[in-house]
Amino acid sequence: MISARIHNTPPEALGETVRQSVTIHGREYLYDRPIGLEKLFDHPAVQDAFKADEYIPYWADLWPAASLLAESIIKEPWEARRVGNEPIEALELGCGLGLSGIVALQYGLRVTFSDVDAAAVQLAAHNARLNGYHDFETQAVDVRSTPDRQWPVILAADVLYEARMLVPMVNYLKAALARDGVALIGDADRISARPFRGMLEDAGFFVIVNIVKLGPPGAQTRGLVYRITWPQE
Repeated sequence: MISARIHNTPPEALGETVRQSVTIHGREYLYDRPIGLEKLFDHPAVQDAFKADEYIPYWADLWPAASLLAESIIKEPWEARRVGNEPIEALELGCGLGLSGIVALQYGLRVTFSDVDAAAVQLAAHNARLNGYHDFETQAVDVRSTPDRQWPVILAADVLYEARMLVPMVNYLKAALARDGVALIGDADRISARPFRGMLEDAGFFVIVNIVKLGPPGAQTRGLVYRITWPQE
């Protein structure tokens, strides 16, 4: 692993935001997102980040895997994992606009929104408050670096869009997922992510890959959610 390289897309690159909504399991969630993504990618600060680290702030839009992950969060038996009255601590990696973490907050998890871009973390926190949630944490996290603690729950959506992210994700999960924990990773069944399951299993994880479909026939969003745990003795 390497030292963390945190980005911070400037406000002038992000520009104005638009308020939109998405419905998950019959409930509407609000979120603000930057508009004019084409201009965002042309901004000199964004171009400099790409030259330095091949970084592009794709998080500025809501990608389908976030909704797929949110649906899986709703179906997970969280009460069986709860110990006493303490909330279950969850880390959302690559939080982007924060949808998955917001749904996790609804189901009683205490979420830390994290992203390699500090601007994304700030907007995810804003969106959490927009939906009425205030008890959460934020942290800038680069999955290529060493985690500072272990987590009982790790969530991530659309973080496998480039093949170069597979090894860092597996390594981060190996170091950050508690021995009795669970990670849920949503993906739009991208070609780049196809080796992910085998890499996880080679690292010692037990992996279930669930096909998730949302929406009416003919207009469905389809993808995969990897449910990752350590084998239990």
